[in-house]
Amino acid sequence: MQDITLILLAAGSSTRFGMAAKKQWLYQADRPLWLDVANNFKKKFHFDNIIIVSSAKEIAYMKNFADFEYVVGGSSRQESLSNALKAVNTSYVLVNDIARCCIDEDMINRVISGKEKASCIVPALKAVDTVYLDDIPIDREQIKLIQTPQLSKTKILKSALSQGKEFTDESSAIKSMGESVLFVEGSSIAHKLTTQDDLKKLPCLTKPSTRTLVGYGIDIHPFEADKEMKLCGVKIDSPFGFKAHSDGDVAIHAIIDALMGAAGMGDIGELFPDTDDEYAGADSTKLLQDVVSRILSFGLEINNVDITILAQTPKLLEYKAKMRAKIASLLKIDKNRVNIKATTAEKLGFVGRKEGVTVHATASLGYFNWMEIV
Repeated sequence: MQDITLILLAAGSSTRFGMAAKKQWLYQADRPLWLDVANNFKKKFHFDNIIIVSSAKEIAYMKNFADFEYVVGGSSRQESLSNALKAVNTSYVLVNDIARCCIDEDMINRVISGKEKASCIVPALKAVDTVYLDDIPIDREQIKLIQTPQLSKTKILKSALSQGKEFTDESSAIKSMGESVLFVEGSSIAHKLTTQDDLKKLPCLTKPSTRTLVGYGIDIHPFEADKEMKLCGVKIDSPFGFKAHSDGDVAIHAIIDALMGAAGMGDIGELFPDTDDEYAGADSTKLLQDVVSRILSFGLEINNVDITILAQTPKLLEYKAKMRAKIASLLKIDKNRVNIKATTAEKLGFVGRKEGVTVHATASLGYFNWMEIV
C-alpha cells in the first residue's frame, strides 16, 4: 500500500480556453478528457483512492460515466483542493490538474519515490530562454517552471491551505510554512492545457469518436382556459393554453427530454422539478437554453431534432415555419436540421376530444470535433 490518495482537479470554468466545450470535456474517442486522465492514472499506478473535483452540475453527469469519488469544487483552485482534502484519509496526497492530461510515468514515479524526502515533492522544468523580471534580466539558472502532479504530506498541506492566504499550488503553500520542498525533474510531456494553442503541444490527445447519440422525448399537457399558449417558443392564437407548472410549452419539453436522452443526462424533471417554485411559470425557452448550454459545455454538439405535434386543435400549419426558426435559434443549429410535423389524432383519445396536446421528439448528438480547430 502506498498510502496515497490521488486528487484530480477539474472544477475550472475554462474561460481562457475559448470554446463552448470545457477542456475537461474534450472527447478522446468516446471518453471525455477528465475520464481518460483518471483511467490512465488508475491503470498505471496504484492509489488508495481517486477523488475527482468538479462543479455540482458536472458531477451529477460525471457519475453516469464512472464510480470514482467526487467532490464539489469551489471558486478557486485552492478552495477546490481544500474541499477535496476533507475526504482524504491517507498520509500522502498526489494532486494533478486534469489540464495536465498527458501522463509521463517516469516523471510521476520520480515524484512518488521522493515521498519520504520532503513535505512536498514537485516536478519542475528549467528555463531555457533568457528571462526578464520587468526590465531586468535575471539568472535563468535560478528559475524553475513548476508542474503537477505534486505529492504532499496530507496533514501539512491541510495546515498550509488553512492560513487564510491564496496560493497557486501546493508547493508554495507548504514552503510558506517553512516546510521542505524537493524538486525533481519535470517533463515537457506534462504541458498544461490552457488555451486552444496548447492542443498542438499535447501528443497524448486523440480525435473524438464519430458515434451518433440518439434520444427520444415525449410530453403531454391538458388545456387550461384563459392562458397564453406557446408551442416551440411561438405564441399560438388560442383561447386556452396548457396546464403545467411552467408555461407548459409541451413541444419544448419533449425536445429537452430528447436532447437529455441522447446525452444520457436523465430527464427534464431531474433538472427542473415541478416541485420547485423557481420554475413556477418558467419560460420554457430559457430551460431549453440552459440544457443546450450544458450539452455544448459537455463536449457534445447537436446534429438535428425531429418533432411531431399531435393536436386536434389548434391548427398549426401557419406557425410551423416560425417554430422551425425559433427552435433552430435556441439550439444554435441551421433551420434545415429542425423538422416539425403536425397532425391530428383523427378525433381519437384525449387529443381527439380536444382536451390537450402530445408531442414526440427525437434528437441526435455528436461529439464536438475539437481537432478541426487545431
